[in-house]
Amino acid sequence: MNKVEINDTTLRDGEQAAGVAFTVEEKVAIAELMDAIGIQEIEVGIPAMGLDEAVAISRIAALGLRAKVLGWNRAVRSDIQASIACGLKRVHISIPVSQIQIAAKFQGNCRLVLDKLRDAISFAVDHGLFVAFGGEDSSRADEAFLLDVANSAVSWGASRFRFCDTVGILDPVTTGEKVAKLVKSLPVPVEMHTHNDFGLATANALAGVRAGATSVNTTVNGLGERAGNAATEEIIMAVKRLYGMEVGIDTTRLRELSQLVATASGCAVPPWKAIVGENAFAHESGIHAHGVLQNPVTYEPFAPEEVGRERRLVVGKHSGGHLLSNLLQQYGINLTREETQSVLGAVRVMSVQYKRSLTIEELLNLVTHRRVAHGIG
Repeated sequence: MNKVEINDTTLRDGEQAAGVAFTVEEKVAIAELMDAIGIQEIEVGIPAMGLDEAVAISRIAALGLRAKVLGWNRAVRSDIQASIACGLKRVHISIPVSQIQIAAKFQGNCRLVLDKLRDAISFAVDHGLFVAFGGEDSSRADEAFLLDVANSAVSWGASRFRFCDTVGILDPVTTGEKVAKLVKSLPVPVEMHTHNDFGLATANALAGVRAGATSVNTTVNGLGERAGNAATEEIIMAVKRLYGMEVGIDTTRLRELSQLVATASGCAVPPWKAIVGENAFAHESGIHAHGVLQNPVTYEPFAPEEVGRERRLVVGKHSGGHLLSNLLQQYGINLTREETQSVLGAVRVMSVQYKRSLTIEELLNLVTHRRVAHGIG
């Protein structure tokens, strides 16, 4: 497989999640951290929105980041002019390519789609901009028409094609088949843009990578419209660990980036979230904890430190005596076999009552109280 680059769209498609609105300072801070950890390209927003959006984009464009900075545009000259006014040198131009979308937005006039796209791309190229073209709803488009539009865009000056599974209706097998045809037929790189409506955004993006796509549009924490997008941290670690590719990104700061975006968006990260969730490296089950204590690779695909995390061993309903003893020994407490079983029983009762695992403080208090109650030294 070819090297894959991340084109993060947290500041554009991520912010389009219902109820999310970044401030100018938050957008700048997120862009700076992405650049610092090595994200190769950042889609910073929609310049045509104007006001604070344009201010944020202009500030990011003026930072001189190592990352390539890209603005999202409709196939309209005024959008391109807004991107130029913000100081951008790279633009993404999107236009509908499925009959469903064309019927709704262009009264079914496919000729008009091509005319508007040609005019927008030509205008951008004439102004010396790098142009990426995105086929909105590519996954539901007629394949012959999609290829015709993409090849036409290239002939007019587009340098990359974005395959968009706009409503997340593909599965990995179908994605791979569709993208492989495009990679074979187009003389420019193909980029993946996948949505998570069926929980397959990351899988579909990776299927596209295996089929030859060399860029992936992602969002931190999977933030985005409806059910979200392919998560930046998931794609990075999958490409690095599953495909053995050098990503050029400091993965030890992925947790930091995740938390920054979570705070700015007001959207907490679910504890079970892959890579960056609070429970991603937490072990409660007796069998799992015992295995991890013997050898972490028994129940961890990679070390938590690789993504800025730490392993957590917690006691709860499913814990066993081995884990309980190990945790207490770290605090200088050694229990007999009978004491361990007694405490373990109490831990399970409390865990059910609290609907969670116990904190270390709660565990230590429990042991102290039980020892006092039973007159144990």
